[in-house]
Amino acid sequence: MCFSAPASFTSGILLTFVGIETLKKVHKPAQLSLACISLFFAFQQFTEGVLWLTIGKSGYAGLQTASTYIFMVMAEVIWPVLVPLSVLLMEENKTRKRILFALLAVGAAVALYYSYRLIFYDLHAEISRRHIVYQSTAPEYSEYVSIFFYLVATIVPLFVSSIKRIYIVGIIMGMSFMITALFYRKFLISVWCFFGAVLSFVIFYIIRESHKKFNFTNRQKAAN
Repeated sequence: MCFSAPASFTSGILLTFVGIETLKKVHKPAQLSLACISLFFAFQQFTEGVLWLTIGKSGYAGLQTASTYIFMVMAEVIWPVLVPLSVLLMEENKTRKRILFALLAVGAAVALYYSYRLIFYDLHAEISRRHIVYQSTAPEYSEYVSIFFYLVATIVPLFVSSIKRIYIVGIIMGMSFMITALFYRKFLISVWCFFGAVLSFVIFYIIRESHKKFNFTNRQKAAN
C-alpha cells in the first residue's frame, strides 16, 4: 500500500484473515488458485510495509533491495499469470477455456518481459510525496505496449470466464486502474495494488456462494 507502513501492515493482517476464511470455503482443488489471491495481496502489503520502514535507513540496504524486487516480481511477473490461470482452472466451458489458454499465454509473455527488465536493469524504490515510487533504468519507449498487454492478461480473462460474478472483479480492476492512472500516474504500481486488495473481498464472496451452492446440492442428493 502506498500511504504508510502502519496502513500496509494493517492491510496485510486484514487480507490474511480474509484469505484464510476464503480458503476455508474451498470445496474443490480448482478453486485454490483463485482463493489464494487474498494471501497473495497480504504478502505484497507486508513487503511494502517493510519498504516503508527501510527506505533511507542506513544498514538496511539489503532488506530494502530484497523487498523492492519481491514486490515487483509479485506485481509484474506473478500477477499477469495468476489471474488467467486462476479462472482457467475453474472454467468448464471448452470454448472459453481455449480463449483463456490464449490469455494465459499473453500473461506468460508479459511475465517474461518484466522478468527481463528486472534482471538486466537497475531498480530501486523511493518515497515521494508520501507515496512509494519504483524507479527502473529500463527504457520507457515500450512501456505503453507492455501495460496494454498486462491489462489484457489481467482483466480480459475475468470477462471471458463463466464463473458466476467474476466479472465484478474485472470491473473493479478496470475502474481502479483508470482512477490510478488519472490521479496517481507516477505511483501506478503501488497504488493500483492497493485498489487491487479490494478484490479479495469480492473473491471471498464468490467462493463462499459457490460453497453454499455445493452444500445445498449435496443436501438435495442426500435427501433423494
